[in-house]
Amino acid sequence: MILITKITPNNNPNKNMNSTSTPIQSTSLYFREGPSDKEYHASIEPHDGGYIVNFTYGRRGSTLTAGTKTQAPVSLAEATKVFDKLVASKIAKGYRALGGSLTPYQQSGGEGRDTGIRCQLLNPIEKDEVSRLLTDNRHCLQEKHDGRRLLVRKQGGEITGINRRGLIVAIPEPIRLAVAAIPFDVLIDGEAVGETLHAFDLLEADGNDLRQRRYLDRHSGLLMVIPPNQPALRWVGTAVDPNDKIAILEELRQGNREGVVFKDVDAPYSPGRPNSGGTQLKYKFVESASFVVTARNAKRSVALGLYNGDGGNDDDTLVAAGNVTIPPNHPVPEVGDVVDCSYLYTYRESGSIYQPVYLGKRTDIPASECTTDQLKYKSEVEAA
Repeated sequence: MILITKITPNNNPNKNMNSTSTPIQSTSLYFREGPSDKEYHASIEPHDGGYIVNFTYGRRGSTLTAGTKTQAPVSLAEATKVFDKLVASKIAKGYRALGGSLTPYQQSGGEGRDTGIRCQLLNPIEKDEVSRLLTDNRHCLQEKHDGRRLLVRKQGGEITGINRRGLIVAIPEPIRLAVAAIPFDVLIDGEAVGETLHAFDLLEADGNDLRQRRYLDRHSGLLMVIPPNQPALRWVGTAVDPNDKIAILEELRQGNREGVVFKDVDAPYSPGRPNSGGTQLKYKFVESASFVVTARNAKRSVALGLYNGDGGNDDDTLVAAGNVTIPPNHPVPEVGDVVDCSYLYTYRESGSIYQPVYLGKRTDIPASECTTDQLKYKSEVEAA
């Protein structure tokens, strides 16, 4: 049985409403078989005098992927037709009625639009640089969370999610509500893990641009903006004292966490990624990289490729980087998709990664950034 909830929030269905209105029809489905545990949400929502069909999907407990089946508002009859066809296709694939409450996603209707906002991206460092950063007082240390980069902006009553490419994305409802509770406009930078935003930077507050202020001041402002004991919006713990940094790094390593980030406490916020070095650096305990899918193999396996150069230029070519098996709880990606994989090291002779583990598809990373300079080779790993 498929659970479909119908609500009529407005006596005039043609009234111009934004997509933050209550959906007039929605469904939440799940698929669970063996290790596979996925969720799918679809809804018809009023927008600009018409109706749009939105959807979100992904593994339960993860940050979901959002989209729309209608590129522009359509009539209620057409939206219902699209919605029914979408739900029927999921039922045919084995999805069933939602057995428990899951996190709804709030869409703004502008998903995919470029906001012009760019986040500061970090360069990786080698193990021999870690000791220097641990023992100085210039760089603070934070945990590197294993999620998706997400900026959240509050302007008046509008809450907007922004990904690492500056594009508008849907955000989990708990995060939206937590940011909406802040009594003034803000722009917060962080990492979304499931329905929690781990916030590490404050770029704007109450009409003031804070990007040129020193990082430690911006982080202090973040502590004052975010109330304590807020499960959907948490500030990232920061250590400056060398003894604290060493202790936290070892604790994270023993806990099999992803890695750490070092930030210059006096540096302003600089959008983009420097060619090398920079004021914000990351060190991962396990190697990982983003790849382009070049072929779909038999038995749920795909071939991986990387650009042998700066990426995206006419003289760049995709070179083979090995294969990875797709676990049953993930759909097999299509050729041309960008995916993340972790690995132990890369064979310099073949360029293939060793013991790859598929982490998932990335819609926020362009193929041009999937380059061979991400890789760590066997000799380098052994030397470290």
